[in-house]
Amino acid sequence: MKETLSETVQSLKKKVQGRVVMPADKEYNEVREIWNAMIDRKPAVIVQCAAAADAQLALRYGKENDLEISIRGAGHNIAGNSLCDDGLLIDFSQMKQVRVDAGKKKAFVEPGATLGDVDQECQKFGLAMPVGINSTTGIAGLTLGGGFGWLSRKHGMTIDNLASVDVLSAEGVMLHASSTENTDLFWAVRGGGGNFGIVTQFEFDLHYIGTEVFSGLIVFPFSQAKQILEQYRDYILSTPEEFNNWVVMRKAPPLPFLPESVHGTEVVVMAICHFGDAASGENLVNPIRQFGDPVGEHLGMAPYTGWQQAFDPLLTPGFRNYWKSHNFTSLSDGLFDAMIEYAGKMPSPHCEIFIGAVGGKLNDVPADAMAYSGRDMKFVMNVHGRWENQADDNKCIGWSREFFKASEPFASAGAYVNFMTEEEQDRVKAAYGPNYERLAKLKAKYDPDNIFHMNQNIKP
Repeated sequence: MKETLSETVQSLKKKVQGRVVMPADKEYNEVREIWNAMIDRKPAVIVQCAAAADAQLALRYGKENDLEISIRGAGHNIAGNSLCDDGLLIDFSQMKQVRVDAGKKKAFVEPGATLGDVDQECQKFGLAMPVGINSTTGIAGLTLGGGFGWLSRKHGMTIDNLASVDVLSAEGVMLHASSTENTDLFWAVRGGGGNFGIVTQFEFDLHYIGTEVFSGLIVFPFSQAKQILEQYRDYILSTPEEFNNWVVMRKAPPLPFLPESVHGTEVVVMAICHFGDAASGENLVNPIRQFGDPVGEHLGMAPYTGWQQAFDPLLTPGFRNYWKSHNFTSLSDGLFDAMIEYAGKMPSPHCEIFIGAVGGKLNDVPADAMAYSGRDMKFVMNVHGRWENQADDNKCIGWSREFFKASEPFASAGAYVNFMTEEEQDRVKAAYGPNYERLAKLKAKYDPDNIFHMNQNIKP
């Protein structure tokens, strides 16, 4: 097989505009690295695409050589599905162009772009759309799994703002999908992950937000966690959709506005983002300050692009990551008790538990309007196991799994596929709920041989 590959790969190299990287090449190990350091797989061939046509050539090559095929956008996926062993990696990391039509409030985005790339271009015109909270996340994976962030209460999920896609089908044909063209495919890609083809361009609707937001952190002592969580639950649902407040429980990093005595101790962090002026932001934040006795705060008007990068230092590549996640329609006392118990015994200074308030416009979309069905979700919780050394795998993974199980009785139906690890294939049906059967039929139509199975897989 390797001899055959070496003969045919020379032909492939002559055809593609990008580059073909093989295990013998000096840049191979650097090119195959992805965000989650737990994933260490070695593709037989990597095609770094420079244009959509390269993906067509690579797909044909992979099928002709009977290779397992994985697709990489920015390589940020927690499950590591963008990397295969001994197969073909179709790599879009060099295709990062973002083109904004400010007059029409549209963005046209290549699949290797990160959220930072999108934010930077859109903010030149004061525009934005709902994306995640870490600027190095890839737009492709985020969108195909659903996508939510600070703007989601006001403008829905990332997929709610997706206007069209260009898709390379399993047959190697380029298709355009939108609300008027290949509508069943457009329905499926909005939340169905990479199951239905390779998206080579995204078109998004944008919203004017200006270039600054009222944002920052209020940090409380961990000893007051229960009273803070209870007050947060009651307060956040009463606030306007322009306002968002997420809760993070972790060991305090050495932030300059925190006393040194707090560094490295467990804290409750209120992460706040308000799409309005400072005065209205202050009015909305004042009740939060009264939840307890803050040990420090850093709040004010700041560039939106800066806020979108604020958590990047806590999510740098090269660490080992293992996540677990639940959706919630409401937050119960039992959940708070479990959160406090497990936040009090985090096995690494990099672990955290966060609750993101979503809801709002996200809840206004019918569950069957597109593949993503969890439209009753008002909160999402991510158990973020993160650590440096392989020797700590068992204790950090164990902690994540135990807390996931302890919090399960309080969760609602559904799951968010972007937060699911490789081992959670048994949750895929639950993630799509009533939409799963339709997705399985569309999978049989668009990818009957399950060529695109390196994902949270929907079986044909």
